[in-house]
Amino acid sequence: MNKPVIPVIDVRQRPAPTSQELLETIKNIDLSKPTLDTLGRPLRDLRISVTDRCNFRCSYCMPKSVFDRDYAYLPQKELLRFEEITTIAAAATQLGVKKIRITGGEPLLRKNVEILIAQLSELRTLDGKPLDLTLTTNASLLKKKAQSLKDAGLKRLTISLDAMDDAIFRQMNDMDFPVADVLDGIAMASQVGFEDIKVNMVVKRGTNEDQILPMAAHFRGTGVSLRFIEYMDVGASNGWRMDEVLPTADVLSLLQSRWPLQALPPKSVGETATRYGYLNAQGALDPQLGEVGFISSVTQAFCQDCNRARLSTDGRLFNCLFATEGANVRDLLRGAPDGGVDTVAQYLAYLWQQRTDQYSALRQAGMVPAGNAERRVEMSFIGG
Repeated sequence: MNKPVIPVIDVRQRPAPTSQELLETIKNIDLSKPTLDTLGRPLRDLRISVTDRCNFRCSYCMPKSVFDRDYAYLPQKELLRFEEITTIAAAATQLGVKKIRITGGEPLLRKNVEILIAQLSELRTLDGKPLDLTLTTNASLLKKKAQSLKDAGLKRLTISLDAMDDAIFRQMNDMDFPVADVLDGIAMASQVGFEDIKVNMVVKRGTNEDQILPMAAHFRGTGVSLRFIEYMDVGASNGWRMDEVLPTADVLSLLQSRWPLQALPPKSVGETATRYGYLNAQGALDPQLGEVGFISSVTQAFCQDCNRARLSTDGRLFNCLFATEGANVRDLLRGAPDGGVDTVAQYLAYLWQQRTDQYSALRQAGMVPAGNAERRVEMSFIGG
């Protein structure tokens, strides 16, 4: 059988303006003024991909049909060095960034990633507070890495787990990786002192919707928050179809058929998840039972308050998960005359001020087609 051919855009090779041209463009950017995009949204959250590699081959992210043994990953020289990532993060804090998420690919595949965590943990927000520093992982290496990550200053963890049933999970990660090892990683993270652990489950109709209740039953009352994510049309390689999306409303209804839930207020502006807490037998909200969350970018777009930017493994800034191209920050940084922080801050402000992205809202309104109509950047390249 012939292997299917799926076009994947290679944004890594796009030409960019020279550093001198960019320096001339951004030299009058005033960093003392609030940095807002064209829709009045501030920049508060930076997601940093530290590797384009992963040891899973989940069909919704890095399917084997595309990311096979012959796939050309970035060479080492193209990757941002830890010091460069820290400089860009420091520049972002000048614009008001308060939260940084380390992602990938699988970020724990990046050698000595805890050194980067330690560097980032030294940064402070505009009001002098430590960053909200978190990391997303498939937990395959978490059991051995949890202690060093905690010691380095990591605050929170998000673990990807799409089923409690071992056969279904092995099928979804397509590398025969067992559920038990993910659960061991979560247990170790709790043991070393992580108090804020979330588990993300991508729900794909026809694949794992029968795992919704088992997942909720397992994590209810454990202190681990479970979040259900609608299967999204990111990238061009996952063959996304609308009929494979199970809407949040259906997931919520299923959960409420088993347990009473109460909506919780958002913790911050721009929060991606809507949250619900469990009620006890007396009908009162019981924090000991925990909560569930829903990320519904397909059916309930949250573009209006989106305050996130994404930095790719090779140093390109993407202002939307559904973007088709990113701006080259790495080359500007490597050519910056002042060590980089102020220059990069000006460039980030310049890029953010031009931002118009609201793809999910436009798709929901029927103003752009759903699915992979455009060749968007792959999620494995810029993180989720």
